[in-house]
Parts: sequence; C-alpha cells; structure tokens
Amino acid sequence: MLTYPGGFDPSAFPQPFSSAYRTHLQHLKLKGLQPKTIDAYARTIRRMGDYFDHQIDALSPSQLTEYFSDLIASHSWSAVKLDLYGFKFYTQHVLRKPWTMPHFIKPPKASRLPDIVTVDEAQALFCATRTLSYRVFYFTLYSMGLRLSEGLALKVADIDAVRHRVHIRDSKGNRDRFVPLPRITLLVLRPFWQTHRNPELLFPNRVGGLAGAKSARTPLDRGGVQKTLHQVALACGLKKISPRTACATAMQPT
Repeated sequence: MLTYPGGFDPSAFPQPFSSAYRTHLQHLKLKGLQPKTIDAYARTIRRMGDYFDHQIDALSPSQLTEYFSDLIASHSWSAVKLDLYGFKFYTQHVLRKPWTMPHFIKPPKASRLPDIVTVDEAQALFCATRTLSYRVFYFTLYSMGLRLSEGLALKVADIDAVRHRVHIRDSKGNRDRFVPLPRITLLVLRPFWQTHRNPELLFPNRVGGLAGAKSARTPLDRGGVQKTLHQVALACGLKKISPRTACATAMQPT
C-alpha cells in the first residue's frame, strides 16, 4: 500500500490538481530528497492549492506576491522559504518551466549565538527527567553535541565501542560524520540497551511498553521527546533550551 506525505492521498484532490500533485511526489522521490524535504515540498503544493482553489499552474507575480505576503503574516521565514523552494521545484519539474523569480523574497539577515547549557544545568535536567529512555537520550545528545534528529536516528550498529566513536548518518546536508564517544556515555548506553535489547534501534519507541521496545521499528516519538524536555526544563528553571535541537548546542561535559 502506497503512503503519501502527511497522509494526503492525491485522489482526494480535484483534477487536474491531483494528477499534478502525484507527479510532484514522484519527482521528489526520484530526485533523492530527504523525507523531511519531501514532506515540506509536498505540503507547499497542498497549501498553495488550498489558497488558489487548486489552480496553481499559471500564477501571476501579483498572485504570488499576495500569497507570500499572507504567508509571512502567519508563518516563520523558514516556512516561507520552504514554500518558495517547493514551488520552484514544482515549476521546474512538474510544469517544466524555467524559474524566473530567484529573488522573489529576501528574509532579513539574523546572526544569533546558540544557547549554552552549563554542566550543572544539564545535570539538574538529567536528574529531573524521570523516564529512563528520555534521561539517557538527553544525556547522549548533550555529551556528544548531537541534533535531536541525529540522536533519534542512532542505531546500535552506529556505536563503535572499540574506536570510541559514533557514526552519524544522513546528518545536515545529507552527510555522514563520526563524532567522539565519551567513555561515560558508553557506560550509560550499555546498561540502557540491556533494558530493551532492540537489535537495531538505540532509542526504540516505547508505545508498547518495555516488552514492545525490543521489537519496535520506530525510534522515540520526536514530539514526546520535545514536550518532555520543555516540561523538565521549565521545572528546573531553564528557559533557554531549544526544543528543536534539544541540547545540540550544549558544551560537552569533561
């Protein structure tokens, strides 16, 4: 059975939009884009379809100006850029037209320093996290400086205990890299894995409880990880932890 981004079946849309949307999905997959990018670009076309009554193949500059002006009033600049790139992809690969609006929008430049979680603050956060899987997960991200998505994607086979390094796959920019594995992190991960013994996932989903974790096919729920981190951080008086990166910018403990 075929699955579609966001669960939206193209047949649910009116013709000829549904045919163009299906073609859009095919090109997204054939170009080898990351799943998150596919979801974002597919959402772009659905959103624009809803806005323009599913008539988006011959939009004028004034119509696009109106659309993106309305979008920035309710969404972030990152969402606006994703919609622009998604529509550019649709224009080039589905409509087979040249892209003539490369400077259609220009987000304001911003340069911000990342929030830093101190060792003491991190220790307080770990101690306040009651769920074992979340506590170990947060510690792993902090000790190795990983992004949230990188931690969730960790596999048992990615842990190289001999060389004391971890293989991070499909990271930002679709690149792999190795990061050092601190000895203390290895000592934490070993007994944690023994609690679930999933042959593939390092942090398996525990929807089915501890017994179900052994055969789980998906990692911890991203939303649950973010929500719990936010709640624990507030309880500890920490207001500078970004739920999107979840300790990714933290300093490694020594």
